[in-house]
Amino acid sequence: MPSVLPEGEAVPEDGGLPSSALLGAPARPLGFYVHVPYCATRCGYCDFNTYTATELRSTGGVLASRDNYADTLVDEIRLARKVLGDDPRPVRTVFVGGGTPTLLAADDLVRMLAAVRDEFGLADDAEVTTEANPESVDPAYLAALRAGGFNRISFGMQSARQHVLKVLDRTHTPGRPEACVAEARAAGFEHVNLDLIYGTPGESDDDWRASLDAAIGAGPDHVSAYALIVEEGTQLARRIRRGEVPMTDDDVHADRYLIADETLKTAGFEWYEVSNWATTDAGRCLHNELYWRGADWWGAGPGAHSHVGGVRWWNVKHPGAYAGALAAGRSPGAGREILSEEDRRVERILLELRLQDGCPLSLLKPKGLTASHQALKDGLLQPEPYEQGRATLTLRGRLLADAVVRNLVD
Repeated sequence: MPSVLPEGEAVPEDGGLPSSALLGAPARPLGFYVHVPYCATRCGYCDFNTYTATELRSTGGVLASRDNYADTLVDEIRLARKVLGDDPRPVRTVFVGGGTPTLLAADDLVRMLAAVRDEFGLADDAEVTTEANPESVDPAYLAALRAGGFNRISFGMQSARQHVLKVLDRTHTPGRPEACVAEARAAGFEHVNLDLIYGTPGESDDDWRASLDAAIGAGPDHVSAYALIVEEGTQLARRIRRGEVPMTDDDVHADRYLIADETLKTAGFEWYEVSNWATTDAGRCLHNELYWRGADWWGAGPGAHSHVGGVRWWNVKHPGAYAGALAAGRSPGAGREILSEEDRRVERILLELRLQDGCPLSLLKPKGLTASHQALKDGLLQPEPYEQGRATLTLRGRLLADAVVRNLVD
């Protein structure tokens, strides 16, 4: 089942924020994340907050129907307008994720986007993305999204090999994601991403190279490649525990990352975040950059997380409870925390170090600065940016990013 929400203080019934949260807001970008919690089937590795139709029926989710979900989501967007008051910022990015957003009708996704536009306005160059399962879209669906204002789409490809997809319990067939890229281009999408996963039990180096070659050959301008993380409570974790498939290996993950970086670089992609590559600056995912740079975003939907001006909150997880709160005129927030200056300093290091331009050395305390000297000597940080006051990872540093961060935040 999906992972557990963090603990925190209660969210006011009206969702109100401390007055400090909007101080200086006009200088910060504002994004919207929209969570669609529905999936046709549950993938064996997934611990996201998603539900199949069977799971919703078994918990009596009478208010959790896909048919009325867009209406419920629009209610939260209107709540956001009330909470943010006269905040003048137009929305810079919208990202619809899940789950499988494209299980909803295209008109529903367009209607949710229209609510954001109506309540807040969209920046002239707003990036509007939806995730999509390759089997849940066709040319007509993609054309409807594009006509409705979506200009970026992200397809879950994961692998080009059938036996790897089978271990992941992915339902699409090899070749379909690549065909979707062509269909998205024909529909007018300028920016297309393919998501890949490496390190699946049973995947070989040749399998991984084949997946990279297939993804590149499809012609996206963005590729995300993530190491498989085996989360407790998932079907894949249970299979590994029973010895049905082997445990993934960190050394294999490192080798696969190096293969990905070299292959993508050769094909004209440049890394801009540890797990993300794009062919141009315009091809980067601006919405994710909002997260990595600590900007403001409102997360709408069950289990969605938000951050505005140092206040972070998260919604109740179950779609029925979420819909019930909004129907009763209450915020669906389950808890929140107000970040201290130290919290925000640490988070900046954690997130910005993953970016191509790194984080300012001025964020480091004496112990962290000493650790950065050692990281530089060990070839984990780049010398030239370091001389200019920034900690920027080398390729080897990217492989050990988590360890580097742990030392620098002290």
